[in-house]
Amino acid sequence: MLHKLHRLSACVLASFILVHLLNHLFAIQGVDAHIGFMESFRSIYRQTLVEALLLGCVLFQVGSGLVFLRRRWGQRSGFFDRLQALSGAYLAFFFLNHVGAVLFGRLVLGLDTNVYYAAAGMHVNPFQYFFVPYYFLAVVAVFGHVACALHWLLREKLALPNRNLLGYGMLLAGAVAGLLIVLALAGQLYPLTIPAEYLETYQIF
Repeated sequence: MLHKLHRLSACVLASFILVHLLNHLFAIQGVDAHIGFMESFRSIYRQTLVEALLLGCVLFQVGSGLVFLRRRWGQRSGFFDRLQALSGAYLAFFFLNHVGAVLFGRLVLGLDTNVYYAAAGMHVNPFQYFFVPYYFLAVVAVFGHVACALHWLLREKLALPNRNLLGYGMLLAGAVAGLLIVLALAGQLYPLTIPAEYLETYQIF
């Protein structure tokens, strides 16, 4: 039952994450494209019931994922089996930190947690050394975790070489998407000026 609920929760989160990543990829075109898409998307996920469902799924996904990680750590063998554990562990770390940071920014700092909030850390030295791998690995971990799930779910429909090829292809796609998002947030694709109120959040450090 826990596995079934974990997969159901994963499907809910995956639908949000897919659109969220698409939103970040819009940043390649520019800030206006990113914010325009985000505002349209927010009209759905910022509704109280939807947001509560997403937060509940995050907490359940992290909790149940850590249970699976602890139970099966010594039983894992093979690249995709180990990748599932490692990507899941990183996503648990990322979800808790990222969701916590967004809620803190909204409720405590009173900031609009838009692209500037996500990118600010990359424009304040030395925080870029944390945030560049932090975001890049999160995108790769999402693609990698989905690749592992498909590798297992398609075991009776695709031969092992084809499943491996699909998995490696998804990892490569995740690396490309992660690189493009990080480059956009870091202001390497076009000039990105971060408003002072976002940069000031790092002055305490």
